[in-house]
Amino acid sequence: MEKYNQIWFAFGTLALLAVSALAEDVVVLTEDNFEKEVGQDRGALVEFYAPWCGHCKKLAPEYEKLGSSFRKAKTVLIGKVDCDEHKGVCSKYGVSGYPTIQWFPKGSLEPKKYEGPRTAEALAEYVNNEGGTNVKIAAVPSAVVVLTADNFNDIVLDETKDVLVEFYAPWCGHCKNLAPTYEKVATAFKSEEDVVVANLDADKYKDLAEKYGVSGYPTLKFFPKGNKAGEEYEGGRDLDDFVTFINEKSGTSRDGKGQLTSKAGVVESLDALVKEFLAAGDDEKKAVFSRIEDEAEKLKGSTARYGKIYLKAAKSFMAKGADYAKNEIERLQRILEKSISPAKADEFTLKKNILSTFA
Repeated sequence: MEKYNQIWFAFGTLALLAVSALAEDVVVLTEDNFEKEVGQDRGALVEFYAPWCGHCKKLAPEYEKLGSSFRKAKTVLIGKVDCDEHKGVCSKYGVSGYPTIQWFPKGSLEPKKYEGPRTAEALAEYVNNEGGTNVKIAAVPSAVVVLTADNFNDIVLDETKDVLVEFYAPWCGHCKNLAPTYEKVATAFKSEEDVVVANLDADKYKDLAEKYGVSGYPTLKFFPKGNKAGEEYEGGRDLDDFVTFINEKSGTSRDGKGQLTSKAGVVESLDALVKEFLAAGDDEKKAVFSRIEDEAEKLKGSTARYGKIYLKAAKSFMAKGADYAKNEIERLQRILEKSISPAKADEFTLKKNILSTFA
């Protein structure tokens, strides 16, 4: 994984893509909270947008970068309003096209329309001038692995990895629209060692694009462990579409936020034995436990880890009684509700999912 990490950070300045981790830094404004947040004790830059608007989608990653950079600025709020949902607010402030960006000075609900370039840097300069701040745009590393002619074969043709590749062109509008979603896909699977979400500038590396039959942009191809010739991705282009596809193809169990689902860690053959284990009397339990041990030893790769969790749970069940699983699940849930690292969240979610079979 070290070579992939180096690639991510080397191309970290491609923050156009880094939207998913930043979305919470832009305050979502509604009819209920608009005047509670705007026109108060800080200036506010507000984007009035529509979810279907192409220009809004293009602006989104830049605006999220802006929000991330200003998140610690106490005298400035970066917000946005969905005009499809909150027509009253948008009508009140004279919004007739999307996106419309307006600056509301501190203590005022009389906005000034922003007419400048729609880049994070230009917006930051404007906010700094209006709000008296001095904030610089933060560079955010992308979770998408950037492919070149030098590393393509090493990464894409690695037989131990399932690799999704977007062949794109920098000038392609559809590619720009896809970029925020594709970044979310990469972020969702960044903890999966066997899954790589990557892209290639097909305009720059035309030979590679031609080799894999790319004639339009963006073209998405999946290179699973067992088929390095690649196969066309023909699914939808929403986050959930990509997540479902990768989970089905790679045997992973992630949701769109990168968290493990309730299916993660569950092994059908062991679940069947656990049902026998729970139904068995005290003397019979030992015999079923031996069968669980035998079945767990057959597991390979990441599933071998799951087998060890099943075995530990069965041992604890016999030693601590029938309430063990219920009590442990409750303890793990309390931990998961706290702020913990993604790795720890994965570890405790796997244990919780498997223990649920014993409850």
